[in-house]
Amino acid sequence: MIKPEEAAMLLEAKGVKPTANRILVYQALHSQTMPMTLKDLETKMLNMDKSSIFRTLTLFIEYDVVHTFEDGRGIVNYELCGEKGKCHHHDNHIHFYCKSCKRSFCLDGIKAPHFDLPEGFVSITTSFVIKGECPQCSKKRRNK
Repeated sequence: MIKPEEAAMLLEAKGVKPTANRILVYQALHSQTMPMTLKDLETKMLNMDKSSIFRTLTLFIEYDVVHTFEDGRGIVNYELCGEKGKCHHHDNHIHFYCKSCKRSFCLDGIKAPHFDLPEGFVSITTSFVIKGECPQCSKKRRNK
């Protein structure tokens, strides 16, 4: 688990004042190896109310502390930005949604492609989600 002091330092580098709630949400996101939904965070952070978590996530989006993607079910997933300080959106990668276990995964090694957009269009972020079965669910199904 990331220490509160380190989380505070990383938040400050993004321009976010490190309050107790913000540090706790940052720590919760940092402790996971995969993106989290609001419901995941609520379940993990029973001591914090849903509106506080949501307000913190909204602020984190504004300051690029987290990146978001919709997993194809209409549910937003949150993952920490991998860049220290200002985000230049260099870490766009493919995501995978397992239809069996309902989890989303970052496929960090597979970068999202770059597109040459028509004049006047400005890309801020790109999101790609592949749907299928994760290795664990696929293995379970094969072993039945």
